Amino acid sequence: MNDQTVTVRRTLAASCEEVFDAWLDTEGMREWMRPGPVTDCEVTLEPRVGGQIRIVMLAPGAQIVNTGEFRVLERPSKLQFTWISSRWGNRETLVTVELHPRDRHCELILTHERFPMVHSARQLELGWGGMLDRLARTFSIRA
Repeated sequence: MNDQTVTVRRTLAASCEEVFDAWLDTEGMREWMRPGPVTDCEVTLEPRVGGQIRIVMLAPGAQIVNTGEFRVLERPSKLQFTWISSRWGNRETLVTVELHPRDRHCELILTHERFPMVHSARQLELGWGGMLDRLARTFSIRA
């Protein structure tokens, strides 16, 4: 099928519980779930296994609609959800977020699987990496 996988890692100045909860906070996600030129996003979540996800990213001249469904919610260590993006012809992909305690910090490992070859792994790595850097800054600002 020519599908790709990308993995992005970050260590965040927060507990795994705080990082897990950030993935279910719609207002907070509006601030950090903005890759590249995205200036705003609308986030709707049903935080339960089988619950729906809808994230509409707004960029100059573009609107990207991302939907999905939570498959795993194991607080504070793992989230998994499908990711269906209008950018890729609404093809279902899979995102897994694993959280590991590291002293007083949390190591986050995000793996995005099954995305089509039309999107480069490097672009996706930069997109997720930028979002995770924004998320990390939200914890740094609070400290």
